[in-house]
Amino acid sequence: MLLNLERLDLLIAHYVAGSLPEPAHVLVGAHLEMQATALRFADTLDELAGAALRRSDPVAMSSRDLQLTTILNSAPLPAAPRMDAEKRFPSSMQAYTGSSLADIPWKTKLPGFRQYVIEKVPDVEASLLWVRAGRALPHHGHRGLELTLVLEGEFHDHRGNFSRGDVSIADEMLEHRPVAGKQGPCICFSVLFAPITLSGSRLRLVADILGI
Repeated sequence: MLLNLERLDLLIAHYVAGSLPEPAHVLVGAHLEMQATALRFADTLDELAGAALRRSDPVAMSSRDLQLTTILNSAPLPAAPRMDAEKRFPSSMQAYTGSSLADIPWKTKLPGFRQYVIEKVPDVEASLLWVRAGRALPHHGHRGLELTLVLEGEFHDHRGNFSRGDVSIADEMLEHRPVAGKQGPCICFSVLFAPITLSGSRLRLVADILGI
């Protein structure tokens, strides 16, 4: 879990710098809405970056008038995300999906496992996942980075528990078998930058695919 937290801190730093692709930016923004501690960390990074910029020596701008015109005519930046405690769906997620959580048109992929693909392009797939309480997903590895934000419920694997607002970061080094908590369904937002690969024993995989 410590490695996951360290990677999450780095992800938040990239969010503050504005260097994440849109689906990952939305995921981290939703995480900040749901986790006050993470939001304070992001605010601190933002303040430190501003202080460093103020201490920097001025550099002459090329095409100064054109750049100033572009800046003045651009849309204002959105305020830092703040989620009402009564909401089930972070505002950044609702803006990204164009829907509320209650109105998601789920599609059943496996028994006890539903998915809604928000965006799918060659380099990234962003989707919502719904997993029945107590259901295990098939044991699998990763060919690249996968970010998973828990929106409702919880899941666990050999690294520990991931509850509402937590982010799981997986890469080529991780093979795992996520299991949804028994208190209710687990709903997650997943940003996948490369396909997963099924692994583990054939008998266990068949059982997990069938949800038994």
